[in-house]
Amino acid sequence: MQYYPKLILDALKHVKHPAKGKDIVELGMVEDDIRIDGKRISFSLLFERTNDPVIGSIKKACEQAIKTYVDKDAEIEGNIYVKVKMKPVMTPQKPLPEVKNIVAVASGKGGVGKSTVTANLAVALAKAGYKVGLLDADIFGPSMPKMFKTEGARPFLEKINGKDRINPVESYGVKLLSIGYFINPDDALVWRGSMATNALKQLINDGNWGELDYMLIDLPPGTSDIHLTLVQTLSVTGVVIVTTPQDVALADAIKGVSMFQGKNINVPVLGLVENMAWFTPAELPENKYYIFGKDGGKKLAEKLNIPLLGQIPIVQSIREAGDNGEPVALNEDTMTGKAFNELAQKVVAAVDERNKKLPETKIVEIKHQ
Repeated sequence: MQYYPKLILDALKHVKHPAKGKDIVELGMVEDDIRIDGKRISFSLLFERTNDPVIGSIKKACEQAIKTYVDKDAEIEGNIYVKVKMKPVMTPQKPLPEVKNIVAVASGKGGVGKSTVTANLAVALAKAGYKVGLLDADIFGPSMPKMFKTEGARPFLEKINGKDRINPVESYGVKLLSIGYFINPDDALVWRGSMATNALKQLINDGNWGELDYMLIDLPPGTSDIHLTLVQTLSVTGVVIVTTPQDVALADAIKGVSMFQGKNINVPVLGLVENMAWFTPAELPENKYYIFGKDGGKKLAEKLNIPLLGQIPIVQSIREAGDNGEPVALNEDTMTGKAFNELAQKVVAAVDERNKKLPETKIVEIKHQ
């Protein structure tokens, strides 16, 4: 009698799993390795675990089915093997999968205008047609609600796929989330480090950010748990360092660059922005007064071999615009508006160059000793 695989499978359809009530072929328990050599028949059975209590009874039932429905002289005894099903390896979902580029904006010290640079960069990118989000990660000193004139806004929750998501506030074409939207602006935040980092994670993971070309993250000054939490949570495309020309600011900027370029963090530094590069009075627009020193950021960028992305002058309108919640980047006709829009172009070019030359940044793993 000539045997063939379908004949074997048809016979095995008569073998029911005692607990599941279906035949073993329907349950996908018969491996695709049926071998026929004359009267010798062999195949493998798939089980969830090696100590499944029904293995013996199912093997015996298979032998009986082959003898009954194929050939009573078939050589099947000892030729049925047991394999354990491999459990699929679950690949964790990448945080913010719809965000193409995540750019952190950092500074070595406070008072250098980092948040002003971040806000205006976001507006300039949005004006250029990009989909932009801005996460205010300065948990202890959130300033974006004021800079975007959205202090009274309160993000609302929306249930998406069974999970509560926070819908960002939108202003000037930028999606915004900040801890400032959830607290009284006159209240001082007195939080332990773990409370602050958990708040940041919630804004990242629970935000309904949607599809973005760029997400900017306004980091607190210095280096802290917030910085570490960020690189442990997100694959950061690159970081922009903001400094002023002063020696004390430049010294702290070096520390910021060193932290991100360190082997344990390894986030590409896209470049440096020299803010408050000179002072120009409104009545003398052609004059430049280097009140904090001249070209300190430019020289530092050359020393560290990183791009100088822009030099932003200090004029009264920047302060007024920030206080009024109307970023100066909205008006390209002004000196500072032009500077921020040129900065946006430089950042886009730097990100494109980084993505061409370097692989995706790895999320920093937490290692327990």
